[in-house]
Amino acid sequence: MSLNAVPSGERVHIAFFGRRNVGKSSLVNAVTGQELSLVSDVKGTTTDPVRKAMELLPLGPVVIIDTPGLDDEGDLGQMRVRRAREVLAQTDIAVLVTDVPACTEAELPRWEQELLALVRERKIPCLIACNKADLREASPVTEEAEQAAGGDILFLPVSALTGQGVNCLKEQLAAFAKQWENARRVLVRDLISSGDTVVLVIPVDESAPKGRLILPQQQVMRDILDAHGHFLACQPEELADMLERLKAPPSLVITDSQAFGRVAETLPRELPLTSFSILFARYKGQLEVLVRGAEVLGSLRDGDRVLISEGCTHHRQCNDIGTVKMPGWIRAACGAEPVFSFTSGGSFPEDLSEYRLIVHCGGCMLNEKEMGRRMKMAAAAGVPMVNYGAAIACMHGILERSLEPLQQSKWQS
Repeated sequence: MSLNAVPSGERVHIAFFGRRNVGKSSLVNAVTGQELSLVSDVKGTTTDPVRKAMELLPLGPVVIIDTPGLDDEGDLGQMRVRRAREVLAQTDIAVLVTDVPACTEAELPRWEQELLALVRERKIPCLIACNKADLREASPVTEEAEQAAGGDILFLPVSALTGQGVNCLKEQLAAFAKQWENARRVLVRDLISSGDTVVLVIPVDESAPKGRLILPQQQVMRDILDAHGHFLACQPEELADMLERLKAPPSLVITDSQAFGRVAETLPRELPLTSFSILFARYKGQLEVLVRGAEVLGSLRDGDRVLISEGCTHHRQCNDIGTVKMPGWIRAACGAEPVFSFTSGGSFPEDLSEYRLIVHCGGCMLNEKEMGRRMKMAAAAGVPMVNYGAAIACMHGILERSLEPLQQSKWQS
């Protein structure tokens, strides 16, 4: 990913759903202006969700997702349907494509009504694109969406073939996206004031990527600039010298979680301290739950299964935090030998019942919906979950201190 690219976790995820051959993939291509999805008269051409990160006017940076047909048949078809429904966990805005000239939900086929029930259950903004309107002479395409009587879903006649109604569809998606943006949390700008100085402690060791900063560091820097604050960056061994050189103490110190212990020893107790990972736990909206999960770390026993999961698929280094450092810290904290499993990227077990604890990364590459899905799965299985920042702070005895800067925030979970 280039330094100018918007990360996937920060993009609006727009997913298109529908039965086979309703023109779903054709409409995706019409909306994006690209041949994003294969189009064919053969049913079931889209066999797996197709994702594309792109700039889409007037929305901005988005991830467009085309899904398999909801009415697919057979054992393989049912697997495709399950894949389509799983996409809802990552969906910020849903577009249900139908070829029925519907004005009410009762007119829709059962597959589409079932999907709408799931959309409402998960409180996902949704509109219904009534495609192939160019074939209905008695009901010509209009350039406006209609609210179904007594309903909460917009119905919009469109034609992927002629392009009619497509601009209106994009405008409606932009309106939903604006609501999504307004409801978003912030990383750090609510913790500081204009002109404040923030010190960022960033280790540069054998596990650090070559020639660049990692995404959480980049995003925190940008959020500080958005607050008209200032930041200074140093490595852990340089922190004491930097503090001596400052004319006034910093308003906040943010450290990479791996350096929590060393930074806490160096930093005077009266100076506020937290970590990039804890900020991201709050940013994704589940800090309180993740902090509670830290309580399990000291009580793990020999043979307890611990899942360590990361949202990205970075190249593993020789002293990797997820597969090397974290297991070592956990063994030291509990004085036992748990059994560790590891997942990365989009992989996350459907059955979590075998685990005593889940330790998750900050989730910077996952959107809030996906992080929420994983946490709901853990809660449903009765398995505590903690993220890297809270876990490391707890194991170094500084969890309470690392949460203090967040206590007065209006975004506190």
